[in-house]
Amino acid sequence: MGAAQYSNGHLRRKLKLVFFLVCVWGLISLSCAGRLSASRQKLEVQKHLNRLNKPPIKTIEQLINAEGDFTSLFYLGSPDGDIIDCVHISHQPAFDHPFLKDHKIQARPSYHPEGFFDENKMSTGPKERTNTITQLWHMNGKCPEDTIPIRRTKKEDVLRASSVKRYGKKKHRSIPKPRSADPDFINESGHQHAIAYVEGDKYYGAKATINVWEPKIQQPNEFSLSQIWVLGGSFGEDLNSIEAGWQVSPDLYGDNNTRLFTYWTDPKEGHWWMQFGRDYVLGYWPSFLFSYLTESASMIEWGGEVVNSEPDGQHTSTQMGSGHFPEEGFGKSSYFRNIQVVDSSNNLKAPKGLGTFTEQSNCYDVSARPTYFLETGGFRDTPLQHTDRWKRENQLKAFSGWSPSRAFLRADLPS
Repeated sequence: MGAAQYSNGHLRRKLKLVFFLVCVWGLISLSCAGRLSASRQKLEVQKHLNRLNKPPIKTIEQLINAEGDFTSLFYLGSPDGDIIDCVHISHQPAFDHPFLKDHKIQARPSYHPEGFFDENKMSTGPKERTNTITQLWHMNGKCPEDTIPIRRTKKEDVLRASSVKRYGKKKHRSIPKPRSADPDFINESGHQHAIAYVEGDKYYGAKATINVWEPKIQQPNEFSLSQIWVLGGSFGEDLNSIEAGWQVSPDLYGDNNTRLFTYWTDPKEGHWWMQFGRDYVLGYWPSFLFSYLTESASMIEWGGEVVNSEPDGQHTSTQMGSGHFPEEGFGKSSYFRNIQVVDSSNNLKAPKGLGTFTEQSNCYDVSARPTYFLETGGFRDTPLQHTDRWKRENQLKAFSGWSPSRAFLRADLPS
């Protein structure tokens, strides 16, 4: 009996020891795996940054003595915290695309649509620049000839994304599809729109004058934008999209500043050009990148978009446009004016059969006038005190020189 008790007790002690060793080994394995995962992520982030941030010819930054003794220094490229790299035009990240290998850059479009300038149809360059575009980083310098300014992507920018591969990409396909206000679809995508649109013809460009605001964003993973959509194909996996406008996106940029942005989907020689105002040609999308936008678009949309992540199970208070509804009128609501499209004869003209669409007009709404003056915006459930505060702030900005921006997207006609 004593021997049996000894054997059983000895066995139990051995089992406890084995179990303890297994637990310790498991903790060590998890710890090593955690360190390996963190190390792998750090390596992936750095590789991604090396792909995005091309070697600059010049960097716009300002050396600041943080403590007055030259022992603690940091760099600041712009008062808003951006660092601007001046990259040679032939080394820009766009040329990482396999379809753009050996692509010869075209500096300016061969033609502008009839009516865009008062001069001849053939573009020979602007006579003079009237409204010079200035940006905050210009306070610390400008980029030299044959270079383009690119905001440097930082490690923290990439880490804000759900993964390295997802950085800079939209989380869901969010093209507003008129007449499809299915509540289940709205809740699933989280994107809400207030737009005007035209369809049923071939469109070779679109134009609008958009006033700029600074909408309040409730959650960092939400955004608010005003833009032009140029669409080709069907509302499925084969839809082609080119988009340009302004947006506020804390998740992408790490701040609440309003920024110019572009976005496009990837799948007779012609290009889709983007022009800002009268004199500034910002660049183009080669038509051979697309399957349904090679020659023309089948639909044009103008308007706003927000993400509603439903924080705490409630509709977000993220604002669209100025945060004021169309019925509040000019000076308060956000607007698109001088809405035009380019026809097959390369003429700018007012769109025919302009329709409007919004998923939830009680939250975000749109109104189109006969003179093709479009007003969008709102969030109705914002508390009154909050709304009044933003009304005062936005009125102050409107009287402090906030001017409308003109965005223009067009396609070169095949020669």
